[in-house]
Amino acid sequence: MPGSPTATIDQPVAGPRGGSPFGALAFRPYRWWFLSQITSASGGMTQSVATSWIVLQTTGSAIALSTLSAAVMLPSLLCGAWCGALLDRIDRRRALIGTQSLLIVFSLLMYLLLAAHALGYWSILAIAAANGLVNALDGPARQIYVLDLVGRERLTSAVSLYEVILNTSRVLGPALGGVILAFLGPGACILVNAASYLAPLAVLLVQKPAVASAAKATEPGRARSRGAARAGLRYAWSVPSIRSCLLIAAASGVLFNSSVLFPLFADRVFHLGAGGYGALLSVFGVGALPGALLAARGDEPTGRQVALLSALTGVCTVATACAPDPVTLYLGMATVGFSSIWMIARANTFVQLRAAPAMRGRVMGAWTMALPGASPLTGPTVGTLADEAGARLALACTGLAMIGIVSASRRALTRDTPRPAR
Repeated sequence: MPGSPTATIDQPVAGPRGGSPFGALAFRPYRWWFLSQITSASGGMTQSVATSWIVLQTTGSAIALSTLSAAVMLPSLLCGAWCGALLDRIDRRRALIGTQSLLIVFSLLMYLLLAAHALGYWSILAIAAANGLVNALDGPARQIYVLDLVGRERLTSAVSLYEVILNTSRVLGPALGGVILAFLGPGACILVNAASYLAPLAVLLVQKPAVASAAKATEPGRARSRGAARAGLRYAWSVPSIRSCLLIAAASGVLFNSSVLFPLFADRVFHLGAGGYGALLSVFGVGALPGALLAARGDEPTGRQVALLSALTGVCTVATACAPDPVTLYLGMATVGFSSIWMIARANTFVQLRAAPAMRGRVMGAWTMALPGASPLTGPTVGTLADEAGARLALACTGLAMIGIVSASRRALTRDTPRPAR
């Protein structure tokens, strides 16, 4: 980050390059944040499983599922650049305290509507859109807050461990959601999600970051001028390697949006039921965990690594779309989870480290516009294709799109990009 970091007794010490993937956990504030995020992300997945299953059972439509996904993700697409510009000049910790509090309120509102038998499809969409608006700020804030917590030297480990958080939630969340949904109903899933935000909120209130937040930066006029958001988008698009990573992230979004293709494969293709749907999400998460740990090892990521891992993910996705039976499907999804998380963790770290410090918030806002923000475009497209031609073809086209983008972006990614100054 720009300016002189504010040192504390907990300031992490620069470690050797290529060290342990768990290096960031040696830093106490990040360790507490890491544990709280596993709780929060698992709760979010628990509610997502319940709401997606309710919508599918009540509407029977892939378009309805993709519309639900679009309601959550559209604010990130529309507001990501402005949220990124805002994060370049405000205290990220205070912003996260506000977003966590609002997410608790929205979950409780959904529960109350469900208990009053007033939770219809349109009210689910409205609450999903409200959550999406908050997440447009919350998403990039969480990613940059990691840098505030641990500093640049531990960022590769911290970002990859964040992918461990997300994919631990894909194991714990669906498993917990499936059990609660079967025995206690969707209302209990929603309450679990509301309670899960209390842990990160407590950590934010107690712990202090090791690095000065953007609000304390001393650069005059930083991100305050009119047009700062547009300038950030222009900058992100003007750097070929960052632009390529944003396109890859947008194309891969369908793989990380479990509410569209995953329930369709479980219900329509293999007739696995709610338990099979949860199991499908779980095996994706199980495969992703070693991928995230591999991403946390080694030196800072390169564009060549991102290109190779993106191509591998595309190939694995196409192969999984052709799975002849449930066992092969589960194995394929585990492989896709492994390669896709390895890829996206390296790409995320690559983009953060290649971005100019004064532009980092806006670049990560652009990243959020791509992943998950592009889902309102890719989700309905894939959902429509699945309705018309089948879920297999829709998943295969996702993999082919990634391969095509990597082929077109190969030169931009493999060309050496100098690291910006801190």
